Amino acid sequence: MTTLPTIRFLDRTTPPHILTLVLITGMSALSMSVFLPSLSAMTIYFDTEYAIMQIALSGYLATTALLQVFIGPISDRYGRRILVLGSLTIFVLATIGTLFATTVETFLFFRILQAAVATSMALGRAIVRDIVPEAQAASMIGYVTMGMAVVPMVGPMIGGALEQAFGWQATFVFLGLAGLGTLALVYFDLGETVKGEGTSFRDQLRTYPELLGSPRFWGYVLCAAFASGAFFALLGGTSFVASEIFGLSPLWTGIALGTPAIGYAAGNFLSGRFSVKVGINRMAIIGSCVILFGLGLSAILTISGVNHPLNFFGFCVFLGLGNGIILPNVMAGSISVRPHLAGTASGLGGAIMIGGGAALSQFAGSILTVETGTLPLQLIMLSTSVCAFLSVLFVIWREKQIA
Repeated sequence: MTTLPTIRFLDRTTPPHILTLVLITGMSALSMSVFLPSLSAMTIYFDTEYAIMQIALSGYLATTALLQVFIGPISDRYGRRILVLGSLTIFVLATIGTLFATTVETFLFFRILQAAVATSMALGRAIVRDIVPEAQAASMIGYVTMGMAVVPMVGPMIGGALEQAFGWQATFVFLGLAGLGTLALVYFDLGETVKGEGTSFRDQLRTYPELLGSPRFWGYVLCAAFASGAFFALLGGTSFVASEIFGLSPLWTGIALGTPAIGYAAGNFLSGRFSVKVGINRMAIIGSCVILFGLGLSAILTISGVNHPLNFFGFCVFLGLGNGIILPNVMAGSISVRPHLAGTASGLGGAIMIGGGAALSQFAGSILTVETGTLPLQLIMLSTSVCAFLSVLFVIWREKQIA
């Protein structure tokens, strides 16, 4: 029986407390979602177009995707602690910059700079692998990443309430204070956990041809990219849909944004409960069908003339539920295609997934108008979900070919 290391809170000579790890992984999700109910108000404040203001999300996601590729090898060489502290410091300073921005260009510069905090999201899981044996790592990572599931539910609600009560700037004041508090906690509680030099980025780069030459890897990764892309497209258009088409308040916009996260949490539970028994490919098929059913029915109702917030946002629970079933399984599949390249596959797959989400979120925000209503966004989400379904079918077909 393996003895787990002793943990003393606020003592960086021992492994970090679970609360510290939850907070550093949750900060990126909070920064991504908490301001979304304010996008329309910010568009008016900076006297710009919604599609331009939308870069606050898509640019953030694109930078996050880029960081996924580089951060693992860099942290292996220079250490986890210094990078987490550095990323949180940049985040706090960038947040202050957004509050003092007088033009949309300046605001977007500092907003994209906030994406430095995504470093903490990636390194939270790496720190777990550093401090506990492999047998306990999966369980602890589950607790650590619960912030990634909970924050999208409560973050937009907090942001919507703050914007409604005090204006959009209050959301970024909240982000700055949260970042400062997390930085202080990391300083006192997180010591260095990495051992050895790991894999350099140059060595990682040499493994790309083998990984990118695998059709099954592409099938799994594209399924993840398309499935999550439907969710990112929703994030890109939600503020406009809620405020301009349905006339919802910022608070109700935040509540509406939390509906997919409820389904996502349920989907993750089902994945944990049934993936081993059912199999990852069949689970991905089931998740895809769940999304297609929900989004397809919602689109049919809209075409039939049912234009109501409950039709649009209510069926988004199916989007979250399907993603919660699909993503854990196809991500596990992508790193199992070449087990000796699991780390590279995880970083590269995450970059492709989030990078695709950035493009879809920007596209969704650029095509919506009051005249078009919600249907263009619904059709985008439905189309990408069909592509996710086809990607899984391709993996299954490919496995039969090589069996």
